[in-house]
Amino acid sequence: MRRVPLDCGVRRWDAMPRDLSEADWKICRKLQAVALERFCERIVNEVGTIASNNSTSYHTRYLDLFKLIERRDDEIARAFNDPKRSNIVLQLIAIVSHGLLTQDELQSLSPEIRETVESLSKPTGSARGHNRA
Repeated sequence: MRRVPLDCGVRRWDAMPRDLSEADWKICRKLQAVALERFCERIVNEVGTIASNNSTSYHTRYLDLFKLIERRDDEIARAFNDPKRSNIVLQLIAIVSHGLLTQDELQSLSPEIRETVESLSKPTGSARGHNRA
């Protein structure tokens, strides 16, 4: 059995900050609200695009809408459901990965939290060729 080094391109979740200050917690909650509104706007626009595509049948559009809502619902759950101090950084990583916050908004976080979120939300190259959607 070949041993693989632990630092072979895998992100370090153990490098995440353990203690979230009250100030960062309040900022995170405000940023989540802004990001949720933006994400829902994006989804509603996607729904409108699919629904108004007259080049496909209503049934095809329905199926496409169902798939979209199902996928987006999972993404919303990961980024917004049940926010707690213990998972808020992971949720912010998901939010930033979807491009839902501006750099100015991220600047309101403490440097430690901001750097963690920014570094862990960047796509990594994969030997398997998986792409982010």
